[in-house]
Amino acid sequence: MHQLDQLKQFTTVVADTGNFKQLAQFAPRDATTNPSLILKAVQQPDYAPLLARTVAAHRGQPLDAVVDQVLVAFGLEILQVVPGRVSTEVDARLSFDTTATLARARRLITLYEAAGIGRDRVLIKIAATWEGIQAAKVLEAEGIHCNLTLLFAFCQAVACGDAGVRLISPFVGRIYDWYKKQAGASWDEAARAGANDPGVLSVERIYTHYKRFGIHTEVMGASFRNVGQITALAGCDLLTISPELLAQLQASEAPLQRRLDPAVAARADLPAVHFDEPGFRFALNDDAMATEKLAEGIRAFAVDSAKLDAIIQGL
Repeated sequence: MHQLDQLKQFTTVVADTGNFKQLAQFAPRDATTNPSLILKAVQQPDYAPLLARTVAAHRGQPLDAVVDQVLVAFGLEILQVVPGRVSTEVDARLSFDTTATLARARRLITLYEAAGIGRDRVLIKIAATWEGIQAAKVLEAEGIHCNLTLLFAFCQAVACGDAGVRLISPFVGRIYDWYKKQAGASWDEAARAGANDPGVLSVERIYTHYKRFGIHTEVMGASFRNVGQITALAGCDLLTISPELLAQLQASEAPLQRRLDPAVAARADLPAVHFDEPGFRFALNDDAMATEKLAEGIRAFAVDSAKLDAIIQGL
C-alpha cells in the first residue's frame, strides 16, 4: 500500500490546488484554493474557457462581484471531483475589516447556494487576524463554516477555537522557512526534520491543545515543503497537500505510522489558555515568526488578488 493510502487511514487528505483537472487521480476528500492557486490556474490554457465564460456572463457588474463569480466557478468545478468540501477565500485585502469580510463571505455562500451547493460543502477561507476571527465567529453562528488560514501562532489557534471556527490551516512550511532563514549557515536540516521540524511542532501543539480541552475545531496542516513534514503529522485531522507532494506519497511504499493520536493528546497535562483582544495582539506581536509570516502572507495574497483583478479586467 502506498503512503497516500496509508495516510488516508487516519487523516483526511485534502488537495491544495485550483487545478481541478488534476484532482481525481489522488482521490482527496476535500480541496482548498487561495488567490495564488486560482491565479496560477486561470493562466493555464485548460482553464481559459471557464474564466472567459464566467467573466462574459457577469460583464458590467462591479469587479469584486465578478471575481467572486470566478472563485465560485472554480469551486463548483472542484466539487464535481471531490466528495467533500471546497475552501474559497475572501479577498486578503479585507483581512483587517470584519464588516467587509462578513459581506464577502455571505455573498460567496449565496452564490454557491444559488448553484445548488449546500453550506456543508463550502468553507469560507479567512486570514486569522483578530478581525478575521471575529468575522468567522459571526459566520459560524449563521451556519456558514470557515477555514481560518495564514495561521502561524498558538494564540491564533486558541482564539479560533474559542470562536467556534470549523477548521484552521496552520502553515507548516512557511514556519519552517522562517526558522531556516533565521538560522542561516547554522541550520541543521537533519536535526530539524520530521518530528523536530518547527512547523510540525507548531501543529502538534495546537492539535494537543484542542484534543485536551475538547475543542471541536478541525486542524488541517497546510503549506508543506517536503513529504517528511506530512508523514510527521500523520493522524492530524486533515492535511492539505499540493499535487506534487501527493504524487510523491503515491509513489512510495515505505511504511507510515500514526504520529498524532487524539486519545494521547486528551491526556496531556496542559493549562487552559484564552485570549481577549489585547492579549491576542500582544501574544501575536511577541512571536516574531508569526507576525512576519502573517503580514507577508496577506501581502502576497493581496498582490495575487490584484493580478487576478487585472486579468479579469483585461477580458
